Amino acid sequence: MFATRVLRQAAAQAERTPLIRFIGKRSVPENVDHTPQPHPASPTGSLPAGFGSSGNSHASFSSYRDHAQQHGPLRKTIHGSGAGIGTQSAAHLGPVEAPKGVFFDRNELPERFRRAPLTAAEIDAVTSGGATLFG
Repeated sequence: MFATRVLRQAAAQAERTPLIRFIGKRSVPENVDHTPQPHPASPTGSLPAGFGSSGNSHASFSSYRDHAQQHGPLRKTIHGSGAGIGTQSAAHLGPVEAPKGVFFDRNELPERFRRAPLTAAEIDAVTSGGATLFG
């Protein structure tokens, strides 16, 4: 009746031998080279020009973040003095219109590219898991 509990207790009492075997004793390297190196798969095999020079490097991560270019603002305040996010109304930014040949919604496409409406029989087949097709 308590077979699972008995098996767990027997497994806990048994000598467990790990399948992974490590060779030698663990040791920490005495010296590690932290100087920047190009990636082994780099096409040029060299670091970018000026990498690590005083003009291109940053003293801290926060100074890097101030100059980083990403998909959105990093250090911009949400409520700022005219330059932050949300300080201008949408009407001030202008209309949002798709360029020619670009559509925001599938229903804006020509009729031949739109999704065909489902029939009542298809809806019944989906909701019943296909059982109505055979009965």
